[in-house]
Amino acid sequence: MSFFSIRNLQISQIAPFDLEVAAGECISITGDSGCGKSLFLRALADLDPNPGEIFLNGQPSSSYPPWEWRRQVGLLPSESSWWLAKVSDHFPGEGPGFYQQLAAIGLTANILNAHTHRLSSGERQRLSLLRLLRNKPSVLLLDEPSANLDENNSRLVERILKRYQQANGSALIWVTHDRAQARRVADRHLLFSQHKVSKVKEI
Repeated sequence: MSFFSIRNLQISQIAPFDLEVAAGECISITGDSGCGKSLFLRALADLDPNPGEIFLNGQPSSSYPPWEWRRQVGLLPSESSWWLAKVSDHFPGEGPGFYQQLAAIGLTANILNAHTHRLSSGERQRLSLLRLLRNKPSVLLLDEPSANLDENNSRLVERILKRYQQANGSALIWVTHDRAQARRVADRHLLFSQHKVSKVKEI
């Protein structure tokens, strides 16, 4: 039995499809803008109702309380929300180990004193990733997690996600427009179009 199973799922105008994802596997998703990639991730996170079924460890999403499903199947959206005034308010009780995580994605402990409305898009993106990882999700749904970053910081994000994946056996479903990145990070590739999802060997 697969770790994460998607059965007869339909989103937008795309025909229903199935997908099986193994523990510790990364699947990349590419495709033109507007073809349903972000809607697909939202469906997997149980944020939008869609026909079809989704299973984690053989248990359907309907058997989980919504908050527990979204903790286990964690979505990193392309635009994150920040509802408290300072960065430190979103990371209470963190110690030296967290400072090492900040350094691993090119940030310093000083950013904890920053006001969230003054963060750059790249800082928001990296901090939202750390915020997601605090929940220890079993499945990570990543919507362009390095889209606002330069190449060096993109590689740092790839590295921290790879370490998390290896340490926890988590599955990653990674939307990206960067085909070189997809080749680096993913074991398998999906191509979204306006009407179907195709499994491709090369991108």
